[in-house]
Amino acid sequence: MDAFIKSGKYLLAIPMAIFGLFHFISGPAMAGMVPPAIPGGVLWVYLTGIALVAASMAILLDKMAKLASVLLAVLLLVFVLVVHLKGAMAGDQAATASLLKDIAIAGGALVFAGTRKS
Repeated sequence: MDAFIKSGKYLLAIPMAIFGLFHFISGPAMAGMVPPAIPGGVLWVYLTGIALVAASMAILLDKMAKLASVLLAVLLLVFVLVVHLKGAMAGDQAATASLLKDIAIAGGALVFAGTRKS
């Protein structure tokens, strides 16, 4: 079972680090995904990029990994509600795919959190 958990740790953390880096590489382009009612646009993109990279590093280094993976799940569920839900409800297949991806990764993050000690 430990081999599964160890491989799961990498399968969770590495893509999150890459997604975080994408937030820096494509920040201005991604700013349009921030709902207009939330001021700050690109600042939120960069902040969430920092959060994704930080969570990834905490999980990989097993330093506060339980807290990091729970907070990662919360962040992903916020993305579901704030970024993807409106498009998914309008029938946008790409938004629906992103919504489902983020829900699945949030679930994986919570399962991983359950393997860590407090």
